Amino acid sequence: MSTTSLVTAAELLDLPTGMGKRYELVRGELRVMSPSGWRHGKIVGVVHTTLGTFVRDHDLGIVFGAETGFRLASNPDTVRAPDVSFVSKQNIPQEEPQEAFWPGAPDLAVEVLSPSDRTGEVDEKIEAWLTAGCAVVWVVDPKLRTVAIYRPDQNAEVRSAGQALTGEPILPDFSCAVDELFK
Repeated sequence: MSTTSLVTAAELLDLPTGMGKRYELVRGELRVMSPSGWRHGKIVGVVHTTLGTFVRDHDLGIVFGAETGFRLASNPDTVRAPDVSFVSKQNIPQEEPQEAFWPGAPDLAVEVLSPSDRTGEVDEKIEAWLTAGCAVVWVVDPKLRTVAIYRPDQNAEVRSAGQALTGEPILPDFSCAVDELFK
């Protein structure tokens, strides 16, 4: 869905979310996000639980669930919502943000691909996360059973079955088998 006039982050927050519609905002343009299928949701749950347990056990910061909006840019506004995200303790303000959306990018953004995702749209999300200051982006591909790891100014790395996914540089000592994400 495209709008003829630019939408602000404040206006995005006030939009109704009925009929299964969620939105992201890209340079002031609304983007409809369809509800996800159960496989997608299951993988998002596994990633969230795995990261959340590690982060909680090591007191490293906050893991956010799907639909949490991050305000990546202003005038025009961009608000993106990864499937899972992490903000390190050192990047959490002493006072909770007053904005409805988290100000800035998370340290880690995780996108789990859906069958309807288009390569160009996924590439645009990766670029938006990294440009806004995200240290690492994981793109989880349920079909190929892989995780692509993106970092600023580096080539993507791909991890697959039989390999470990690590959290360097933002989650030292984090490691999980890629296979575990797809069980």
